[in-house]
Amino acid sequence: QVQLEESGGGLVRAGGSLRLSCAVSGITFSSYSMAWFRQAPGTERELVAAISRSGISTYSADSVQGRFTISRDNAKNMVYLQMNSLKLEDTAVYYCAASPARYRDTLNGANFNYWGQGSQVTVSS
Repeated sequence: QVQLEESGGGLVRAGGSLRLSCAVSGITFSSYSMAWFRQAPGTERELVAAISRSGISTYSADSVQGRFTISRDNAKNMVYLQMNSLKLEDTAVYYCAASPARYRDTLNGANFNYWGQGSQVTVSS
């Protein structure tokens, strides 16, 4: 059974930081490209960041460039999203996702087979 479990969300003031973690089980983790998505109420789901199987290649959406960093630890089957300089507009439910596709084929947000349950991030003024 494949499981992706996010943790680390919560309430933070604007300008603050949070680190999301995603624990993955049931798949050969190092064979999967990973990503973080987010969805705010009334909006479409947005690809925030993606990382290749090895962790060498990463992508960040323009809206979070320079503030968010995705990383992974293949020995621990974990993927992380470090979020700094948080803004009110970063408020959303954040989802961890896994794809068997090559990293380059995930950058349009497609080809993700497995999803976590989501973790709420709320940024206050």
